[in-house]
Amino acid sequence: MSDPFDEKDRVAPVLRTVADAAGPYLESLPTRPVHDRGRDALIGELEGPLPDKGEGAQAAVERLLRVGAQAATHSSGPRFFHFVVGGATPAAMAGDWITSLLDQVSGLWLASPLATRLETTVLEWLKDLFGLPASFGGVVTPSATLAHVTGLAAARSWWAEGHGVDVSAEGLAGLPVMPVFSSGLVHASTRKALQILGCGRDTLRVFARDDAGAVDLAAMERALAAVDGRAVVVANLGDVNTGGSDPIEALADLAERHGAWLHVDGAFGMFAAVSPRTAHLARGVERANSVTVDGHKWLNVPYDTGFSFVRDRARLRQAFGAWGAAYLEQPSTGDGRIDYNTYGPESSRRARALPIWATLCAYGRDGYRAMVERHLDVAARLGELVERAPDMELLAPVQLCVVCFRYRPPGVPEERLNELNARLGEALLADGRVYAGTTSYRGMTAFRPAMVNWRTTEADVELLVEVIRELAARLGTA
Repeated sequence: MSDPFDEKDRVAPVLRTVADAAGPYLESLPTRPVHDRGRDALIGELEGPLPDKGEGAQAAVERLLRVGAQAATHSSGPRFFHFVVGGATPAAMAGDWITSLLDQVSGLWLASPLATRLETTVLEWLKDLFGLPASFGGVVTPSATLAHVTGLAAARSWWAEGHGVDVSAEGLAGLPVMPVFSSGLVHASTRKALQILGCGRDTLRVFARDDAGAVDLAAMERALAAVDGRAVVVANLGDVNTGGSDPIEALADLAERHGAWLHVDGAFGMFAAVSPRTAHLARGVERANSVTVDGHKWLNVPYDTGFSFVRDRARLRQAFGAWGAAYLEQPSTGDGRIDYNTYGPESSRRARALPIWATLCAYGRDGYRAMVERHLDVAARLGELVERAPDMELLAPVQLCVVCFRYRPPGVPEERLNELNARLGEALLADGRVYAGTTSYRGMTAFRPAMVNWRTTEADVELLVEVIRELAARLGTA
């Protein structure tokens, strides 16, 4: 095979090969293990030197499908609990295929009015879903980390402006360290965003009143007073270890009193706003200056997707626009012609709005509320199973979709429990029937399965408990 031009008339059969394989693969997800043993050898079939002579699209795609369907980690299935990861809904997956088919240049209105107008539409829909003010600006990002970069870049511009510096033009040289305060629930992605922005990963100060990370409001208030309020307060809605949250409204009051910037990490916890059962956890988010949400978590759209919402939309263009490139026309203000590559860190952007539009259009507010509430019930069921079990211990209240617990059989002393749970976590990941590894919580090695996949049911978490017990019996407690 010489080059792709030779296959210009054979595209449809190659794509049909993928479409024909999709149905059986997706139908197998509810029953197949999260990973298949022997995957390392299979992956080896795809490695090796670059071929001089290509084998053609049909042969290459067939080989990739054969190996990939067996060797992939089947994270779109209902029992992938180790990270907070959803699976693409049917509508979102089809929308993602359309995204690849149309292959839009989504950063510039001139390049694709379709992609940019749909991005505006889905951002409006999401603000409505989450109860955020319609006046907020926003942008679709590849992840929560890049959404943090976006929101905190806007905060950095605001903060530097108070020192008389346009940080986008002049940089950080000569400025003091930007004060960033949070609770012990702060996620590593927030620190990574600060690292990327040149603010320093370890400059973030944690104010916690206990080893669970609960915020110390009084100590944070004293710190804000010491910097005359010119600081960024990071509130966390949905902790990855327990699903717990900071008191968003109290932190909003604190930021407002001192004139600080309030940034909310709602990567998956923002979906608490979708259900009346949990909406109180998100109360106060509408008062934030910037909000981060992840799409490939509870929204269940394909990797990779995130969202950044900023109260003052002009801050987005201040942080990411004004390139001065001669070939880029400057969009008129107020005509709806948004160039989203001036609203966030990406210049070349995939049209991620298409699968988001497809899933929100397909299922609407009621469908997402039903899904969120089903996951709340699934998490509650797992919490009940753990609390009733004589050999397990619930380590934190179940608030959202995360259940934090450990295996604690009678007679095993405290000093041996961490090692036992670590071994059990390794065995569980190697087993593959249910994917849920361990974390460290309050000095204890613990499991923290997260239920956000649209396929997940109570039967899946019941299987998790069964498998843990089965593997523990094999390991023994000696």
